[in-house]
Amino acid sequence: MTTLAPPHQIRVLAAPGHRHDEILTPAALDFVGRLTAEFGQRRQDLLKERRRQALRLASGSPLDFPMVTSGVRADRSWRVAPPAPGLTDRRVEITGPPDRRTTVDALNSGARVWMADFEDATAPLWDNVVGGQLNLLDAIERRIDFTTPEGGDYRLGERLATVMVRPRGWHLDEEHLEYDGRPVPAALVDFGLYFFHCAQRRIDAGQGPYFYLPKLENRYEARLWNDVFLYAQEQLGIPRGTVRATVLIETITAAFEMEEILYELREHSAGLNAGRWDYLFSLIKTFGHRTDFLLPDRAKVTTTAPFLRAYTELLVRTCHRRGAHAIGGTAAQVPGGDPAAREAALATVRLDKEREAEDGFDGSRVARPELVPVCREVFDGVLGDRPHQLDRSRDDVEVTAADLLSVRRISGPPTPEGVRTNVSVALRYYAAWLRGQGAVAVDGLMEDAATAEIARVQIWQWLRHRVIERETVLRLLDDEIAALGAAYPWAPVEDIRGLFERTAMTGELPLFFTPDAYTRHLVRRTEDEA
Repeated sequence: MTTLAPPHQIRVLAAPGHRHDEILTPAALDFVGRLTAEFGQRRQDLLKERRRQALRLASGSPLDFPMVTSGVRADRSWRVAPPAPGLTDRRVEITGPPDRRTTVDALNSGARVWMADFEDATAPLWDNVVGGQLNLLDAIERRIDFTTPEGGDYRLGERLATVMVRPRGWHLDEEHLEYDGRPVPAALVDFGLYFFHCAQRRIDAGQGPYFYLPKLENRYEARLWNDVFLYAQEQLGIPRGTVRATVLIETITAAFEMEEILYELREHSAGLNAGRWDYLFSLIKTFGHRTDFLLPDRAKVTTTAPFLRAYTELLVRTCHRRGAHAIGGTAAQVPGGDPAAREAALATVRLDKEREAEDGFDGSRVARPELVPVCREVFDGVLGDRPHQLDRSRDDVEVTAADLLSVRRISGPPTPEGVRTNVSVALRYYAAWLRGQGAVAVDGLMEDAATAEIARVQIWQWLRHRVIERETVLRLLDDEIAALGAAYPWAPVEDIRGLFERTAMTGELPLFFTPDAYTRHLVRRTEDEA
């Protein structure tokens, strides 16, 4: 006789870990199961549409603002929801993975908002996924204080940053959880567990469940998130409109649908963010087959490039005409101990934030607590006592499709140093990621999955157009693998080399390095389920 499982039952395929039972409760797993039953197929359909759109663009179809939604863009009457408690003033935000130490540092940093990043800054080891949820719950309950074996004292202060959670993107699975014989969408795992455990707690504390949404490619993917929010609020008895979400505009196709994305999320919208590193990655991934999209060294593609200026100015205009916050890109510098290098890094950050504040952004992001004072000082100078500058409509900005795609004006071949840097950054990041570290300092910058993606797709693009030789890359790969093995004897150099060759040196470009690397190296199931 066959015993039927409960309709929304999630199977946990990983071994139990310390305090995992506090997060993976039957009720919480049932909630994630209900989300998966309700939205899993729509998510699959949208991923298929992504692939169809990619094929259309690769075959020469033009990318433009959608004609079918011109009425949404022309209608000046609609607005997003007003800022939610804790999100009115966002002049400085900090981002980082929700590990225990970073959680305390970020909440105490003096930033107004902390983006707890389960995506680009977290390597999705099962312990990292569940541990991150535990750390968020412990922080809300103010029981996260701890002392390191070296004597470091980590304790929450009185004034803490507002928490916004970035779940993983729609394209990723969580293979340690199974529903109806298939992996559960990782986005619904990260969102569902946090919402189940923390939504009411955040409301009780005077704020709410707030999110950052990554890697969206169009308005339909935003609509899916909005329906997830509506369903989750109804299921748990949370008032409709309590959720707020900021969308990272970090794909080239989403840049053409900024207003539509805000419209779909309008009762839950907290604005848009200029996710510029992923944006460059998306641009290369989408148009890397074309010679007129051949980008030079990453260090030479600054925010002053015309196509990036068009993107950021359009983002500010779009947000402000709809009453939404516009949040600038992340400063990733890691100020070192050398005084001269430290001053140079801080000067670079200051210049970047001054440009954003002058352009009308309402705040910006940093990746390190040491950068919070610089960002705050810059925005204090522009905002004063005002919480934002939504009154700056930027009606002077006019951006065309050609402006967003005007890469040719800075296109060019790489330098030998740029090629080596990309190989080195990708390899060192892969080494850290495979070990379970999603954010790592490399050569004075905090690198995460987004910057590793840029590094490897640039190598792929340069090889495709034969501006560098395969033998050159192989020689650099040998050198950098040897250096990596010498510096980090623990590094699985053959796995790292194989990952680089599969993601940067193949004929057909993998859309992301993470899914295959996750399945091959980070999934750890119990023996009876493997």
